[in-house]
Amino acid sequence: MDVWVVLVAVVIAFAIGWVGLTALRAASGVGLHREPVEPEDVDELDVRLVCRECGTELRFTRVGELQIPRHCGEPMEVVRGGG
Repeated sequence: MDVWVVLVAVVIAFAIGWVGLTALRAASGVGLHREPVEPEDVDELDVRLVCRECGTELRFTRVGELQIPRHCGEPMEVVRGGG
């Protein structure tokens, strides 16, 4: 009887571990096959990112898959046009 209890416990432990690893992989996006985004020329649009805390500006001339960076601990704000 003790052997069956240990065997069932080991099988349950492996099942929980497999489900946990599968969930972590799904949440992290590992294995997602996304097509690469072609960079787009936005020089004429005057696209900039501005840090509202210190005023640092980052100007974009080409944009692919845009991920808003953080500066001074806060996300930068997208600004279009001169100013």
